[in-house]
Amino acid sequence: MTISNVSRRNFLKTAGLATGGLVISVALPMNALAEKGIIKDSGDELNAFIHLAENGDTIIYCGRCEMGQGISTALPSAVADEMEADWQRVTVKQGDADEKYGPQATGGSASIRVMYQPMREAGATAKAMLIAAAAKVWKTSAENCFAQAHFVINKTNQQKLAYGELASIAANMPVPEKPVLKKKSDFNYIGKELPRHDQAAVVVGKRIYGVDTKLPGLKYAAMIHCPVLGGALKSLDKTEALKMKGVIDVIEIPRFNIPFGSIGGVAVVADNSWTAQQAVKKLIIAWDLGENAIYDTKEYKQQLVKNVEKPATLAAERGDIEQAFGAAKHKMSATYTGGHLSHAPMEPNASVVWVQKDSCEVWASTQSPADIQKVLGQYLKREPKDIVVHVAMAGGAFGRKFKCDYVHEAAVLSEKTGVPIQLTWTREEDMRTGYYHSINAQHIEASMDEQGNVTGWLHRAAFPSISTLFDPSLVRTPANSLEDITNHLFGIENCRVESGDAKAHTRIGWYRAVYAIFYGFAFSTFADELAYKAGKDPLSFVNQLFDNNKNKEQQANVKRAKDILAIAADKSGWGNRKSLPKGQAIGLAVHYSFQSFVAMAVHVEVNGDDIKVLNVDCAIDCGQVLNLDGATAQMEGAVVMGMSLALSTEITFREGAVVNSNFHDYPVMRITDMPNVRVHIPDSDESPTGLGEPGVAPFAPALSNAVFAASGKRYRDLPFKPMSV
Repeated sequence: MTISNVSRRNFLKTAGLATGGLVISVALPMNALAEKGIIKDSGDELNAFIHLAENGDTIIYCGRCEMGQGISTALPSAVADEMEADWQRVTVKQGDADEKYGPQATGGSASIRVMYQPMREAGATAKAMLIAAAAKVWKTSAENCFAQAHFVINKTNQQKLAYGELASIAANMPVPEKPVLKKKSDFNYIGKELPRHDQAAVVVGKRIYGVDTKLPGLKYAAMIHCPVLGGALKSLDKTEALKMKGVIDVIEIPRFNIPFGSIGGVAVVADNSWTAQQAVKKLIIAWDLGENAIYDTKEYKQQLVKNVEKPATLAAERGDIEQAFGAAKHKMSATYTGGHLSHAPMEPNASVVWVQKDSCEVWASTQSPADIQKVLGQYLKREPKDIVVHVAMAGGAFGRKFKCDYVHEAAVLSEKTGVPIQLTWTREEDMRTGYYHSINAQHIEASMDEQGNVTGWLHRAAFPSISTLFDPSLVRTPANSLEDITNHLFGIENCRVESGDAKAHTRIGWYRAVYAIFYGFAFSTFADELAYKAGKDPLSFVNQLFDNNKNKEQQANVKRAKDILAIAADKSGWGNRKSLPKGQAIGLAVHYSFQSFVAMAVHVEVNGDDIKVLNVDCAIDCGQVLNLDGATAQMEGAVVMGMSLALSTEITFREGAVVNSNFHDYPVMRITDMPNVRVHIPDSDESPTGLGEPGVAPFAPALSNAVFAASGKRYRDLPFKPMSV
């Protein structure tokens, strides 16, 4: 990693600032990112900028997408802390799509993990240069000076110079090769509860989201797509739609057969979005539905169960599973399933695109501006760098806005009409034409000896993987999608992992927590079932599974998993659970994903088929936390999402098409159902790891285990109480 002082002229050209001062850039070596599995390229690119103006105002640019997770507060606060900047003097700006910010894809809970150290070093560099500038003014040594709250102070006589006074002088100071970072005990912002920088703007409605962009001459569009993946337009009668006042045109958008391109459909362009949406309803369309018209999720899930309850393709193996099963005192098996999930963000897909002869400009809520540049570059036959993408605040995303079909469609319409187009998908179109979390089935068989030790573990899984987006010919779950099973922290000497057939009939995409949702459900629920079979306390049994792990490379992780589980159990009153009223119980689960450890203890009350979640104790070890307030909110949000997918949300396909259409038949959790959530984050000196995604996985198994303890009924299918649609 390298840090540099950017020349005034170069920075003006790239960032458009109108004042002088000190500008610091940080370059993160791409090979370091490649080692972390974030990107594949090599070479150095600039990742972040600090601009200290001559009046003392400080702008910190965040290259990662803000979608409610608080990243645009957390990362700049690390810069401000090391810089000794006054947070009240700091303005955070969203970086547009530009290679100078490095990889801007926001997903995989990687933003803080990758950028924490570079952002700190950038801030420390700025501070060192300001101190050097002050020492030059006072004709003293840098050792006689220190920085505090946007000032440099002379230790000898307590004189002060404001950062703004020093900015231009500091800009001419040499950049330190290795800036000294602060001790943890000296942090002002890192690890503290820091309000979001944009909190006031959000509350009063001034934050700019994807649907808020307005341009002169802007026209509005609405879409309808073929309801079945791979289908095509057979016939179109647009007569009635064109009769509507305000309708400008009805345009067919062909399928653009690349990842994240449009699947094809028909758009109405009008003077306002309401007219466009109403005109779409007047279109008379016949579709050729294609081969995926056979898709029925009820039948498909049953087929997946059959595929995992019989021998499948070997993915990984250690030890001798046959010998372990043959010598077993006890054997047990169970099958776990889950349905498709929709991202269903509060803000549906929206973008504004203006394609002109020599330019293309985009305003969009996006998790991956580089993918927009790539897709539109291919469509328009232009260089990706020539596609200007302004990144707006996303009103929720959860992986859906990593894909940019809704931007590509707006570009098609703008190119054909010659005017800027705002395309907004309706909620119904968003839910019926999405990228879905995988429908899945897992079958586990285990053997135990007389002491209740697990001696063998057979794990079969079948689900259409995300890899099918890039290789639709895949008909079996790839082995690399099963690595979380093979590398699980449970210590089982004899283990066999098998992959079942699972052809994709719809678009499968990243969804918050991704495969951890169903892996966490299967592992933690089955461990609970084994504990009851062995007649052991579930907490002790899970700890025993961890203790049996003799892999030296995993011992540190095993300890962290046990420790975080102990916190959740203790805070929930696990030791006193037998004194709970009849019908109440506590269930535990712990899962490791995105390099973080999350445990949940769920306290429920069960009355027949009615399940009421009373309390949730969530404990997370994600290393050093940047913002305690933001981290707590992430865990609370994970409970909301975990509770929704555990109890009610499921996307149903019949005759190839999604049956659900809105929140009335895809019932995400309501505020009246929110339990009491207590979040526990132990202090840690470890490097930061994932935060946004790992909290989702442990909720469903903890709930399942609690319901069983309270009622004797075991749920093995997600969601527990699916709505009939």
